[in-house]
Amino acid sequence: MMRIILCKLVVLLIFLAQMQQLHAQSSKVESSFSPTGWKTIPSSIDSSINKLAPSSTLQIEFNPFKRNVNYPVLIGMGAAFLGTGTAIHLYQQKAWWSNERSSFHFQNDWGYALWIDKIGHAYGAMLIQHGISAGLEAANLDAEECTLYGSAAALAFQTFIEIEDGFGPQWGFSPGDFYGDVFGSAYPVLQYYVPFFKDIMFKASYWPKDLNKTNPSSGQEHIIADDYHGQKFWISLRMENLLPKNLSEIWPDFLMLAGGMGVKNLDGSGGGTRDFYLALDIDTEKIPLYGSFWQFIKNTLNYLHLPMPGIRVTSGFAAFAFCY
Repeated sequence: MMRIILCKLVVLLIFLAQMQQLHAQSSKVESSFSPTGWKTIPSSIDSSINKLAPSSTLQIEFNPFKRNVNYPVLIGMGAAFLGTGTAIHLYQQKAWWSNERSSFHFQNDWGYALWIDKIGHAYGAMLIQHGISAGLEAANLDAEECTLYGSAAALAFQTFIEIEDGFGPQWGFSPGDFYGDVFGSAYPVLQYYVPFFKDIMFKASYWPKDLNKTNPSSGQEHIIADDYHGQKFWISLRMENLLPKNLSEIWPDFLMLAGGMGVKNLDGSGGGTRDFYLALDIDTEKIPLYGSFWQFIKNTLNYLHLPMPGIRVTSGFAAFAFCY
C-alpha cells in the first residue's frame, strides 16, 4: 500500500526543486533562460523531448569521470532516496508492526477499491520516477540514463513498500498493486523511446472526502494516499499533436482533453460506484516561464489535472460539472 509514500514524496520534490534552482543559478548557459534557448535544457525536464529520436541501441556507459557531473546534487539525490526509504521502513514498523508481524504472504485485493488503488500505485511510481529523473538531470547525467535509472529506482522503491506490506498482518504483498508499480515505472521509458506517448499523460486531482476519518478496515486514520473517495485519476491528451493538421492549427496549444475516473460508496469488499468524467485540461508546459527550474515546476504541475469544466457520468446519469 502507498499509505505514506505521498507525504515523503512531497519532501523529495521540495528537495529536488531546491537542487534544480541551485543548478540553474550555477549554469553559465544564458540561452537556457530565454524563450528561444530553453530547448537546451536537459530533455527529461524539457517538453522538447517529443522531438528526440531514441538511440538505436540500449547501451549505457556510466563513467562520471568523463563528464561534468554535479557531485553535490548526485550525492544529495542518493541520500534523499535512501533516507526516504529508511524513514518509511521505520514509520511502518512503529505504526503497524511494533507488537505483531506476520510471516510474508500475498493478498489478492483486486476488488478492494474498484481499481482506483491500483491506478494510484501506477501514478505514484510515475511521480517518483519524475522526481528522481529530474534530480539526476540536475546532476548532469544524460536524458537516457536519467529515464532508465529513474524508472529502475522508482520500481525498486515501490517493490520495497510492497515487500514490507507482505509482512503486515492486515495487508500482504498485492500482485495487483505490484502490476501498477511496474506499469507506472515503465511508462516514462515508453514515452522516451516512443515519443507519441508523450502526448498521453496520466494525471490526478484531489479534494478531501475521508481525510483524517477512521479507516474501518485498518482502524487507522485516512491520509491523502488512501482517501480514495477524494481522488480522481485522468488520462490527458495533447490534442494539438493528435488531431488532423487542419484541426490542430485552430486548437489552442495549451488546451488538453482528459478522461477521468473517481469512486464513491466503497465498502472495502468490491462494493461501490465508479464515476466517469470528460473534461478540458491545461498543459502547464505552455506557461511562458523559462529556465531549468521553471521547466521542472511546469513539468511537475503537469501531473495534476487542474479544475476545468466537463461532463460527469454517474449511475447512468450525465451532467455538466466543474471537474476537480
